[in-house]
Amino acid sequence: MAMYLNTSDGYVLYKSQVESPYFVDKTKLLLELIPLACQGNQHICITRPRRFGKTVMANMVAAYFGKGVDAGGLFDSLEIAGAEGYGENLNQFNVIAIDFSIMDDGCESYQEYIGTIKSLLREDLRAAYPDIAFRENSPVSEDLKRIFDRTGDKFLFVLDEWDAVFYAPFITEADKKSYLLFLKGLLKDKAYTALTYMTGILPIAKYSSGSELNMFLEYTMASEARFSKDFGFTGAEVDMLYGRYLSVKNTRAVTRQGLKDWYDGYDTKSGVKVYNPRSVAAALINDNLGNYWTSAGPYDEIYYYIEQNIDDVREDLLMMAAGESVPAKIREYAAASMNLATRDEIFSAMVVYGFLTYRGGRVSIPNRELMDKFSEMIQKETALGYVYRLARKSNRMLKATLEGDTRTMAEILEYAHNTETPMLSYNNETELSAVVNLVYLAARDRYRVEREDKAGIGYADFIFYPDWEGDDGIILELKIDHSPENAIQQIKDRQYALKFQGRMGEQRRFGGRILAVGISYDRKTKEHGCKIEVLRECE
Repeated sequence: MAMYLNTSDGYVLYKSQVESPYFVDKTKLLLELIPLACQGNQHICITRPRRFGKTVMANMVAAYFGKGVDAGGLFDSLEIAGAEGYGENLNQFNVIAIDFSIMDDGCESYQEYIGTIKSLLREDLRAAYPDIAFRENSPVSEDLKRIFDRTGDKFLFVLDEWDAVFYAPFITEADKKSYLLFLKGLLKDKAYTALTYMTGILPIAKYSSGSELNMFLEYTMASEARFSKDFGFTGAEVDMLYGRYLSVKNTRAVTRQGLKDWYDGYDTKSGVKVYNPRSVAAALINDNLGNYWTSAGPYDEIYYYIEQNIDDVREDLLMMAAGESVPAKIREYAAASMNLATRDEIFSAMVVYGFLTYRGGRVSIPNRELMDKFSEMIQKETALGYVYRLARKSNRMLKATLEGDTRTMAEILEYAHNTETPMLSYNNETELSAVVNLVYLAARDRYRVEREDKAGIGYADFIFYPDWEGDDGIILELKIDHSPENAIQQIKDRQYALKFQGRMGEQRRFGGRILAVGISYDRKTKEHGCKIEVLRECE
């Protein structure tokens, strides 16, 4: 039984995806690959955050091109069927598919790891070509060349999670160099290579600054538009999946708006925003919105990237937790550095790993799934200083708001203003809103918090949409050098409360109170003002 050459693994695994209830057909990617495979000696590397469909697509590529299994019955019903070159190239290539993230749990060295891969691949080749005279301990590249010279057969490489070995506990700098040289010797300028389709999280440039793997064209989410729609779900695709969900689920606890709030927000170079695909599928399958992608790694994984230079990123975290974007220069080649020293290096790493999204020179937290993890971190890590101290008061701030305790609210805001941060100069409402967002951080456990939300005949500064039907809805308006009464009047005059009558297409009943909350700051007196008015009682 072959381990890497023309196996049935890709077909079996991709078929299971096609038959899953929330499958999205991305086979048009193959139209980009067919001309490359036919041309020969082509190499591409597509990097994306984890859980963004890289392995699904790698299995699709192996299933379509590989000779191991007749996949016509699978692909004939998909979008690729009927396209130019489809039938001529279906199952016509010798595919070598390797998932580099798979290693024995007892593996203790790089030599053991790579030695196993070489040995198994060599066995596959010699079993498939028994009539060729191979040297006993020849390199794999030599075996492949002998096969090509004798038969003319070319090979298509599908290399999934190419950078996984760099996370192994046993890996050394010398091992990394050796690994790059192995890939170079296997792939670069080889007549037997039809196409190398490689995926990973980290860009090659991070590790290969010289000529080892410079034959690859690299495609990242932030820097290249090509393949933007092939990884992650587009809005139209989520619409389709949600329609499928409505047709099969009876309880329907997941709303379309909820999917957008929780999992959308990843920017691509093409301008198309995409959803986290694993999380969308898991939410629909489980009939529940929750942390599916980030549950694979706790909040301290985020903290790892900022702990080496908290001073430079503290205020940026405050702004991003408030829903703002902050300027950054993304250098993806620095993403895996173990010495993330500068602010831009830290944010570069967080973009590559999917914790932040990048667009137009600015980074931000993409969605609620990630915002929840940032909020959790901010409320637990004392090293964040004043940001931590303010966030810790957020439970008290929400409780005071719901109870109409404006004195406590003003007291907490005064405390915030008296901290050492220069953020609180309150030169404009953006700075005030950042602090207000921070002192209401705990509200995100019970509310979908929208800033600058279209409502009535204007835009409300904040609307807190409750996750539970009986909780109160909150409309919050901010004013600099105006009274909180002015803020309340604006809420009324512009009819912001109408937003709760039609929750953006949601059918769920809203039965709690609607609270109008006005918060002001007077730059002359240095005082905050708070006022709460009930616009509607509980139904």
